[in-house]
Amino acid sequence: MIRDAGRPRVAVVIPVFNERASLPLVLSAIPPLPGLEIVVVDNGSTDGTAEAAKEARVGVPVQIVREERRGYGSACLAGVAALSRRPPEVLVFLDGDYSDHPEELPRLLEAVEAGADLVIGSRTLGNRERGALLPQARFGNALACALIRLLHGHRYTDLGPFRAIRRDAYERLGMRDPDFGWTCEMQVLALRKGLRVAEVPVSYRRRVGVSKITGTLTGTLRAGWKILRTVFFVR
Repeated sequence: MIRDAGRPRVAVVIPVFNERASLPLVLSAIPPLPGLEIVVVDNGSTDGTAEAAKEARVGVPVQIVREERRGYGSACLAGVAALSRRPPEVLVFLDGDYSDHPEELPRLLEAVEAGADLVIGSRTLGNRERGALLPQARFGNALACALIRLLHGHRYTDLGPFRAIRRDAYERLGMRDPDFGWTCEMQVLALRKGLRVAEVPVSYRRRVGVSKITGTLTGTLRAGWKILRTVFFVR
């Protein structure tokens, strides 16, 4: 697996929906690691997000994919599918709202190289800017993690979107969720499939703009219900 001076070949998948203001900041902060590839999945943006991605100054190749089927999971699935011609050894998922710190990517990759199949960037273990993780998000996150521990016997501290997974491990999971349950589905399936999972602390700040999920009551309720359903019923 190890190549390019000790580094695996890595692809970063960034699902975006109306993130014109934040996406260039995310792209410019990703470390230009040898062999790194970036896939930006535009999930039906109407604010010129794709154009912002094309204009961003990035030191590594950036592929832009349009996915009309709305949903976080749909965008992630499309991003991985776009890499089928030259599959990377490690997949990284990163949000496009600039709430995570892309420059901390090496922390996740070091855990993969140390033997983990799936590495979650834990916002609760790392440094968080005040107000970055909204109360409803903190509550839902804690509840989901507690239920996973009760039902599946493993203690996660977060369902953070910043994560890395070995490509062969990802293929074993058979990911399907098209929307809010994506991150939770991956973590539950990882336990059911016997993957080696790890968490590393990552920093978290207030996102650019308003969240489409926890920033609205409807989005919060829909996401909460889907995540809880995933914890109980994913197979």
